[in-house]
Amino acid sequence: MRRVAYPQGGYTLIEVLLVISLVGVLAGVAVPITTSAIDELRAAAAARYVAARLAATRLDAVRRSSTVALRFDPNGSDYTFRPFLDGNGNGLRAADILSGADRPLGRAERLSDQFAGTAFGLLPATPDLDGALGNADGVRIGATSLLSISPNGSCTSGTLYVHGRRSQYAIRVLGAIGRVRLFRYDRGAGRWITR
Repeated sequence: MRRVAYPQGGYTLIEVLLVISLVGVLAGVAVPITTSAIDELRAAAAARYVAARLAATRLDAVRRSSTVALRFDPNGSDYTFRPFLDGNGNGLRAADILSGADRPLGRAERLSDQFAGTAFGLLPATPDLDGALGNADGVRIGATSLLSISPNGSCTSGTLYVHGRRSQYAIRVLGAIGRVRLFRYDRGAGRWITR
């Protein structure tokens, strides 16, 4: 009986090095794209979460027939926020919160605890919704730190800015009607667009 010789299979060293270099180039291109996409998703989710918390607080005020507010407290370069209920019928006031007359309805939250890499604020060189530069504060609801919502659904007007590492969002609250609008800053176009 005669044996059949099969050709030896395998890859040459040059073929293996070529494949390794192609995989390296593809990974080098994909990692920044993936990181940017994850940042965009986290910042968008954080902004939607804040908008949803505002809507839920509004519904809570109407349901309870009492003023409910979100209080924003500075925490380093970020803010924490917490809902409070008007306990004595005179509206939410910082003094009543300190005395315990206006009580908290939940725990204090920080965006970065749920959405890594996000915070309240404006990224450098990003204008606010009105076109002004230089104020990086992310909570703009007047002189107080309370965004109050009355039993009829009207609320404090203001704008909350939420950002990721490169993505920027704004949540604008229209006081008389309590409507919440979400915006995203388009760096390429240099303007805010409605989401």
